[in-house]
Amino acid sequence: MADEARRDGPPPFDSPFENEDTKQRVYGAVLHAREPMTAAEIAERADCSEESARTHLSFYADLGIVIHHEGRPARYERNDDYFEWRRVNELAREHAVEELQARVSEFTERIERYRDEYGADSPADVDVLEFDATQVDDVYVDLGDWATAIEERRLHERARQKATGSTAPSH
Repeated sequence: MADEARRDGPPPFDSPFENEDTKQRVYGAVLHAREPMTAAEIAERADCSEESARTHLSFYADLGIVIHHEGRPARYERNDDYFEWRRVNELAREHAVEELQARVSEFTERIERYRDEYGADSPADVDVLEFDATQVDDVYVDLGDWATAIEERRLHERARQKATGSTAPSH
């Protein structure tokens, strides 16, 4: 029973790629990296040899998933533009133009509600310290949701434009 629960739940925090092959572990290490890393650092996180990490990193760089920075030592980082492109294509492929348009409108309405509620143009313009201590947690939740809505609206709008072949904004 405990094994069954573990299989259905999230992987252990300390070794999330434990049952993956080397290629997947290197991929996971790159995805979780917050800054450019050397092949040795990635190999350590992926629990593989440095040479194996370099081989997979080269493959991922050729695909555009990873950015290879020349130097001694060379460094590698996740290519966020690739993942954004992939997300936009996925949205455009899986949703009708009308669905994308509706989501853009929903996100726009949510953004406008936050602008009105906080009297600010963006979450970055809100000073959390101006709120009572009992409200701070709720304000942080709102600011996170607001920032997410801005990002999701942008991605959904790009997907809508891709699906229609249009570059005219819908909101």
